[in-house]
Amino acid sequence: MIGVAIGTAALIVVLSVFNGLQDLIRSVYDAFDPQLKIEATVGKSFEMTTELRSKIESIDGIKIATEIIEDNALILYRDQQVVARIKGIEENYIAANRLDTFMVRGSMRLTEGNVDYAILGTGVAYELSLLLESDAYGMQIVYPKKLKPGMPISRNSVSKKNINPTGIFSIETTYNETYVFVPLRFAQSLMDYGNKRTSIEIYLTEDANEASIQSKLKKELGQDFTVLNSDEVHSSLLKAIQIEKLFTFITLSFIMAIASFNIFFTLSILAIEKKRDISILYSFGATPRLIRQIFLKQGSLISLIGASTGLLLGLTICLLQQAFGFVGMGLQTSMVDAYPVKLEFIDFIFVGISIALITIVTSYRPAIIASRVEMVKNLN
Repeated sequence: MIGVAIGTAALIVVLSVFNGLQDLIRSVYDAFDPQLKIEATVGKSFEMTTELRSKIESIDGIKIATEIIEDNALILYRDQQVVARIKGIEENYIAANRLDTFMVRGSMRLTEGNVDYAILGTGVAYELSLLLESDAYGMQIVYPKKLKPGMPISRNSVSKKNINPTGIFSIETTYNETYVFVPLRFAQSLMDYGNKRTSIEIYLTEDANEASIQSKLKKELGQDFTVLNSDEVHSSLLKAIQIEKLFTFITLSFIMAIASFNIFFTLSILAIEKKRDISILYSFGATPRLIRQIFLKQGSLISLIGASTGLLLGLTICLLQQAFGFVGMGLQTSMVDAYPVKLEFIDFIFVGISIALITIVTSYRPAIIASRVEMVKNLN
């Protein structure tokens, strides 16, 4: 009973932690990512036309549609160099996702007249040993040109453009160590994209229905474009958490099954000790089926008490963690101080099904042994 209770509580707590981590990841990305993202189905870029823009903006509920050019490039700064993700953005991008609220140093400025500026993540700035306060040093961004097969590589094989750093942002480790934001016109010139874009990010009005607008965009744009929501953009990470949660559930269920073997041994010993009592029941007209049901119900009762205690214990631990955060992450760089937890009713259902199956397996054999007691032999 104690083993079942502890195993059940452990299952509820661990599954709730995975739910909390999944929600934490969503909240981090939702604070910065667009609600919807349009990409080319084939290739990494598409032609941006007036017709395409009008199709997107004709759909009610879309607040801002901002064009994006994004690709990897090499950044040179003094004696340092690093490969980063260059993201060319329009001016409306800043207002849409509140990029200015993530600034930790410098100013939120992309252009000033004909001069372009770059905003770097804290990780990229650290790798470059960036001196933001000094105007003496500018950055050079190097991007490979499209070469035809067989052409020799030379200095003309790459495109180089200078740009001044003006600010440093901090959002999340993935962004901080990867991204550098530049004006769209700068990325367009550096990468020789012309009217091509890698994506269009869509921001919706507060009362808009995301699923409905995503469906309309898919219908309006056709098969040449893929329309993704935030979960689909980060599907690999979220699926990894779900797979880990599944394997953890299976592992802990096996551990609980091993812990439940005491039910098997308890009922087996009970069947041996109560042979005389079982024989008396037979003499009063009891059937083998009735004897089996008695032992199965005995095993179910033990599991039910243990499972109920475990569920209540797990629920209490999760609620206390939500309220007070007793168990910390133990990392100074973590996004939250304590492990996030989120209770989901579906987890309780799966745990209940798991316990029911374990109970049937552990109780069935002792019930069969008890139902095969020979009445006359044990009454002598």
